[in-house]
Amino acid sequence: MTAYAASRRLDASGYVACFSGIVWREVLRFLHQRERFLAALVRPLVWLFIFAAGFRQVLGVSIIPPYQTYVLYEVFVTPGLVGMILLFNAMQSSLSMVYDRETGAMRTLLVSPFPRSFLLISKLLGGVAVALLQVYVFLAIAYFWEIEPPVIGYFTVLPALVLSGLMLGALALFMSSVIKQLENFAGVMNFVIFPMFFASSALYPLWRIKEASPLLYEICRANPFTHAVELIRFALYGQVEPVALAVVVGCIVLFLTAATYAYNPSKGLLGRRGEPGGGGR
Repeated sequence: MTAYAASRRLDASGYVACFSGIVWREVLRFLHQRERFLAALVRPLVWLFIFAAGFRQVLGVSIIPPYQTYVLYEVFVTPGLVGMILLFNAMQSSLSMVYDRETGAMRTLLVSPFPRSFLLISKLLGGVAVALLQVYVFLAIAYFWEIEPPVIGYFTVLPALVLSGLMLGALALFMSSVIKQLENFAGVMNFVIFPMFFASSALYPLWRIKEASPLLYEICRANPFTHAVELIRFALYGQVEPVALAVVVGCIVLFLTAATYAYNPSKGLLGRRGEPGGGGR
């Protein structure tokens, strides 16, 4: 074996070790915070068990794709609640990034010899892995509430969950570069998370929103979270919604590019403010 081949193998093993270390750190952080796991489940379960039961008689759902017949409101809202888990987990990852920046852990991560984009993507995938665990536990509980998509749907929804998690995680990654202090996170919750969730198809069919307010309908259509929900909804029934898929993939590229630029020490937002994570390479 030549020295060049050995160097390449060492580089590859280094990337694998770095990637697994970052992902495992995210998983361990999640496992050590049991209240975070419970909180991630309480929010969607409250909507499913309480609000959905109350809205069942008020919000009838007509036959719309991907459904082949009339469905209960609980069935319709389940993909939106899955999206809620992904959304709040992404924002939780954003919060942890701000915390790591304040404690100096971010500096330790970003001054490593690996490309900055690789480090950010690894951290992003670690957050998605945690979100997937939460989603499948929620779907298992929902199954006993008569939310029974086809068995194949539990497998076909996986790529949609990963793509949606990457999109929301990349957005949260960019937002973490904008948030200066942990105290500002409450403002982000009020002005970003809740509008994204409620101004979408997570809780109401788009055709009903259009009947109520054409302007709100256009806002919902422009909301990337709407397309993430629809991608998950169709995937749960073994189908692909091409428009939603294109929008989600496009947003991943856009948000991830913006996040990588923001964490660039010479050009990004952190570098301009001179904060931890903005120095170095």
